[in-house]
Amino acid sequence: MIDIVNEIHAVRRETGHRRIPAGDGRTVLLRRTYRAPIEDVWDAITDPDRINRWFLPVTGDLRLGGRYQLKGNAGGEILRCEPPHLLTVTWVFGENPTEVDVSEVEVRLSSGAQGETVFELEHTAVVDAERWAEFGPGAVGVGWDLTVLGLGLHLRGESIEEPHAWEESAEAKEFMTESSKAWGAALEAAGATSAEVATAVDNTTKFYAPDSN
Repeated sequence: MIDIVNEIHAVRRETGHRRIPAGDGRTVLLRRTYRAPIEDVWDAITDPDRINRWFLPVTGDLRLGGRYQLKGNAGGEILRCEPPHLLTVTWVFGENPTEVDVSEVEVRLSSGAQGETVFELEHTAVVDAERWAEFGPGAVGVGWDLTVLGLGLHLRGESIEEPHAWEESAEAKEFMTESSKAWGAALEAAGATSAEVATAVDNTTKFYAPDSN
């Protein structure tokens, strides 16, 4: 059983703005400390065999300037790779994306004083105002929370045995509901009104956990 409260509170979430080649983007930032050395965390996020164990199968030319593809998910180009501290990739869905569809994901790692690793993941995408008003940062933030959860379990030598089945479980829906609320808090901290936050949280929760209420 996953300690949902602890897992949700282990992550610090922020939303802001950053410019990427596609234009002025919205950012979601997740920051978490893992009790694992930086070399282990770096290996977990860059070795294809390990990525397959906690995230998704990945294929491609996995080097600087190469391209990757996550099975049934996004693909893109490896823009920066500076072991064991920095990995930046483009993040693209679909076969015929336009320039505005190309977002960026950057992972930054740093060593803590006690040998732990501070993990930061920032996803920047150009989002139209209507979609942002409807979902806010939770549209992608909840998915990244699930990813950060999977990485944490992997680093502890644990895993979710049947991820697809788990995603339909009451436990998963509770996790996604709490994640949606947490991204609502990040949206409010960024200056959104209570009404804007309520709309985004409600729509995000209904999308990820439609039967949770």
